[in-house]
Amino acid sequence: MFSDDYWGANLKLITICLAIWFVVSYLFGILLVEQLNTISIGGYKLGFWFAQQGSIYVFLALIFYYASAMNKIDEKYKD
Repeated sequence: MFSDDYWGANLKLITICLAIWFVVSYLFGILLVEQLNTISIGGYKLGFWFAQQGSIYVFLALIFYYASAMNKIDEKYKD
């Protein structure tokens, strides 16, 4: 039903979204938290913000981006 090009585009999009999610949630929220805490935004340390709220906001943005991008991919490879 779907071509190999369709699945290739789909997997590429999923890989990009997961990589962004990994960087924001794991690297920024856990591993790089001490370095990011030297930056303050709105009275909160940036590392703390990513760990508590930032990764959730980015995840929600990724959901909407994924849905939009998949609609474009679906239209492009429509039968």
